[in-house]
Amino acid sequence: MTDRRLRFGLVAGEASGDVLGASLIDALKRRYPQAEFMGIGGPKMIAAGLRSEYHQEKLAVRGAAEVLSHLPEILAIRRGIIARLKSWRPDVFIGIDAPDFNLTVERKLKAAGIPTVHYVSPTVWAWRRGRTKKIVAAVNQLLCLFPFEPACYADKGLHPVFVGHPLADEIDPELNRGEVRRSLMLPEASPLITLMPGSRQSELAYHAELFIETANRVAAELPDVLFLVPLATQETRQLFEAALKRHAVQSLRVKILYGHARESLAASDLALVCSGTATLEAALLRCPMVITYRLSAFSAWVYKKLRYLTWVGLPNILLGRLVVPELLQDDATPEKLSTALIDLWRQPNRRREIEESFAAIHQKLRQNSAERAADAVVACIGQQP
Repeated sequence: MTDRRLRFGLVAGEASGDVLGASLIDALKRRYPQAEFMGIGGPKMIAAGLRSEYHQEKLAVRGAAEVLSHLPEILAIRRGIIARLKSWRPDVFIGIDAPDFNLTVERKLKAAGIPTVHYVSPTVWAWRRGRTKKIVAAVNQLLCLFPFEPACYADKGLHPVFVGHPLADEIDPELNRGEVRRSLMLPEASPLITLMPGSRQSELAYHAELFIETANRVAAELPDVLFLVPLATQETRQLFEAALKRHAVQSLRVKILYGHARESLAASDLALVCSGTATLEAALLRCPMVITYRLSAFSAWVYKKLRYLTWVGLPNILLGRLVVPELLQDDATPEKLSTALIDLWRQPNRRREIEESFAAIHQKLRQNSAERAADAVVACIGQQP
């Protein structure tokens, strides 16, 4: 091991990327204790040692219409971080997910002689396959979380590395739901449902009321049900609490948690989850779920036109079949969502089958991913862009 003061540039645009980035920083620091880290990240990456030049929340905007309204600020941030990284001259730059932002950063830095890595293959297997050419031009290496992704680049002159998913490494495959409930002092007999309306403020705008109205309907059928709501930031918590005051029935039993999503899912019988990385986390924690998502009508139309796959939920995509319900956009109503949750609660055999399917996902993705990712990043140091 060397103590040479290497420099690593990193940009993660949202909470899920913050988790990946923090694990990668930790793995790189084990190899290079004196290394420096600069870029854009969230609280986990900052705690791991990143000097973040901008607030990550500024980049955490989803949906075509929503991005357009924030575009001038996002473009200014991108110009700013490119300039700072060019001046700082990292030994390698790692863009973590957020391809619409990071691929341009990577292309500019690669042209300036800085090796670049993109961590998390864009979902070219799901939509916008034409991006593969842009990806190959922008990066020296691509790190893939899922085993089927490297094949998407087989004839493109790039040889991506499957590293597995950090969540699969972090989560104990032998978790006991009853023990988790006891440790959190939660009722062992009552139905317990986790609500995950999203990690972004823009997602709460579409999902907070929807999730609360759904919970009202579930509680009317299952009076003993307790809802856990883990929220990632103070801002999203405030938005959800405000919606709760406006829309929750008086008898609704809700426990809002600051973070603790993993513990909440591990303790729960079911979850209602906003589509995204949270669906994978729920699967790895063996929590049967209903997947949902809402966007503006324009954004939904754009994504529908560009999408290739039948499903949007990662558990269904990874298993290649519809294992858990997906109710999106116009189908994402309190009536349909509550019916799906109640049906799952009343079918314990189906829930067990879902949990067994989730165990197969866990085994496939458990690859010691942070170490494999760090190996691939280090291999790029000194490469000619």
